[in-house]
Amino acid sequence: MPHDPRQPYLTELERKALWLSTWMIHNANHVRPNLDGMKVGGHQASSASLATILTALYFAVLRPEDRVAVKPHASPIFHAIQYLAGRQSRDKLERFRGFGGAQSYPSRTKDTDDVDFSTGSVGLGVAQTLFGALVRDYVRAHGWGLDTPEGRMVALVGDAEMDEGNIFEALMEGWKQGLRRTWWIIDYNRQSLDAVIREGLYDRFEQIFRAFGWDVVVLKYGSLMEEAFAEAGGARLRAWIDGAPNQLYAALTFQGGAAWRRRLEADFAEDADALALIGRRSDDALALLMGNLGGHDLVSLLDAFAAADNDRPTVFIAYTIKGYGLPLAGHKDNHSGLLTPAQVELLREKAGVRPGREWEPFEGSALPEAELRDFIARAPFFGEGPRLRGAPRLPVPEAFPAPRQPTMSTQAGFGLILNELARSDAPIVERIVTTSPDVTVSTNLGGWVNRRGLFAREEMRDLFRAERIPSTFTWDFSATGQHIELGIAEMNLFTLLSGLGLSHRLFGERLIPIGTLYDPFIARGLDALNYACYQDARFIIAATPSGVTLAPEGGAHQSIGTPLIGLSQDGLATFEPAFVDELSVILAHALDYVQRDGQDGEARGGSVYLRLSTRTLAQPQRTLSRERGDSIVAGAYWLREPGPNAEIVVAYTGAVAPEAIEAVGLMAEDRRDVGLLAVTSADRLHAGWTEAQRAREGGRREARSHVETLLAGLPAHCGLVTVIDGHPATLGWLGAVQGHRTRALGVERFGQTGTVADLYRHYGLDARGIVGAALGLAPERPIRHLRAASA
Repeated sequence: MPHDPRQPYLTELERKALWLSTWMIHNANHVRPNLDGMKVGGHQASSASLATILTALYFAVLRPEDRVAVKPHASPIFHAIQYLAGRQSRDKLERFRGFGGAQSYPSRTKDTDDVDFSTGSVGLGVAQTLFGALVRDYVRAHGWGLDTPEGRMVALVGDAEMDEGNIFEALMEGWKQGLRRTWWIIDYNRQSLDAVIREGLYDRFEQIFRAFGWDVVVLKYGSLMEEAFAEAGGARLRAWIDGAPNQLYAALTFQGGAAWRRRLEADFAEDADALALIGRRSDDALALLMGNLGGHDLVSLLDAFAAADNDRPTVFIAYTIKGYGLPLAGHKDNHSGLLTPAQVELLREKAGVRPGREWEPFEGSALPEAELRDFIARAPFFGEGPRLRGAPRLPVPEAFPAPRQPTMSTQAGFGLILNELARSDAPIVERIVTTSPDVTVSTNLGGWVNRRGLFAREEMRDLFRAERIPSTFTWDFSATGQHIELGIAEMNLFTLLSGLGLSHRLFGERLIPIGTLYDPFIARGLDALNYACYQDARFIIAATPSGVTLAPEGGAHQSIGTPLIGLSQDGLATFEPAFVDELSVILAHALDYVQRDGQDGEARGGSVYLRLSTRTLAQPQRTLSRERGDSIVAGAYWLREPGPNAEIVVAYTGAVAPEAIEAVGLMAEDRRDVGLLAVTSADRLHAGWTEAQRAREGGRREARSHVETLLAGLPAHCGLVTVIDGHPATLGWLGAVQGHRTRALGVERFGQTGTVADLYRHYGLDARGIVGAALGLAPERPIRHLRAASA
């Protein structure tokens, strides 16, 4: 077999990466003081199984334009490789899994080394590379970023990770969209957290991937094995390896060379050639041979990676041993197992690392340090320095669309605003890309799509249009289209939005992603939504219809807890406007907010969630001032400002506006000072209030939030009634701002089927229910119209 001049250097770097990752975890668990007694952990075995593959990739195969998602449990080996390359600090490694240290799982936003995609919630990083490839193709199809090389998307995947359903949802979408230039490398160590993987699983993997049009490369045998197979008796050895149960292979690996010899000699008792093959090797050599699987053989890996067709999606099923190179290799309990201090001492001696020099990058190396450093410097991946890209912000048009129809729903208004934007030649408009999980028309994106088209790398014309069959919508696909149509899978929607929302970081080209879905089904993709926000991806989601207001559909299509998701999700600003002019202001703000990176002292932005409704409301005929617009974005404004003797204030959000307005009108017949607060974002109000409290606790006594300013003039005896078509806790906290008694109205149980009036009456969201709640908070003197209205 021809000699690869890179192999000696890669072998040494693999040894160093394995030692550093093992020591990093040992230091966190046994050396660093543990002040609270909590388990630290760190997955020594899961890191070890990928040491060879990651070494080959980062020091020989990858290019700067490639983007990688590293298996979560291989984080230590990844950090060790970055440390060897000078992109991670010793301080971070020493604080691994500690405050301010290298993260337990690779993180784009919290790690300082070169992380392309966060991983941790298993399966999501894998799917992210697939959708990252689709985003790369979208960007290049539109003629952007063509001056940079076209990279590959690479995922390092644990075999147990392949149980995650979102991976298979992504595979389906990748087939539909013509996936290309994507590598998935499965760390097939045949062990999960609790057990040994079922027999024959790799056969299923092969069949699944081939069915979706992937090339499949099985890396089962290393070069030592291939050489042994060429000897007399080698065919018998190969057949034994192929037929060995996973549990048996793992157990013999853990027991070592003597155990291998006993078992093989017993099984080969009638085959003189096979016995001779075994007899020519010492116990150590035999253990080395049987552990020389394809995923641990640099020669096999480099050859396979070099031979791959980069334009096609390719999966490498790499046979490995969990804990490879460590004393716990192969043991079924090694997933969370840790080497004992005595075992680490033996490993230190084997690695040639002197006490006190454990963190030295090239301590104990068989090759001169200068040569290793030079080899790393010449590795293609590290040739360009930092790989994090950026893109300039796009200005939002000052003349932003604001539909003026007398009656409208916020969902319809959203569609009209996008339709008007589609007419514009503003630079930001060509960077908007919309997507939806098969609900494009029912979420009012049809007008935008008619004007801007659907995206596909290959042109497909609308057959109905070609046949002159009347249709409201034109479904023409082309490379210039700006809408990506997905199948019904909310996990795919949020993972695609995550990829689109990282385009400026990955490819240096800014996109403004807008996704639509049914509000109740946010929960179906919640893991991917949280993952996208954790990565600091930037996008806008418009979810509709919300609440029980979609009354005839019944409880299965009604959402109760989504306002609380919006309130609690980090990196996501949530708005729920009642009127379309409010929505216009919010959407204009959102287009800018998703681009804010916190430069020059400006507050950082994030993603935006618009909770919209299908309920048609009479629209206020007004012109919003800049001050009123600022208040809408800050979260609330007075639709009816309370007087100095206010006894009741009604605060409402979203589609229940007519009931709140009616209730205040009834109460105002007796109490002129009653107030009506339009809450456009409970999330922004709460975030501002929390920030102001922290500022005061930090010494800025003058700090005041928007909600504190709004409620500051209310008398102490005033009561608050809050109303939302969602969980009442969304607004129930308002009483804590200034200490007012509060009755929070909303929905706490699965919805019913009926008319809007039926359901609002059932849940106490109608005017009568609001008045009744106010009556319970009002002072004990008679209030004639109030009591009459609640009767």
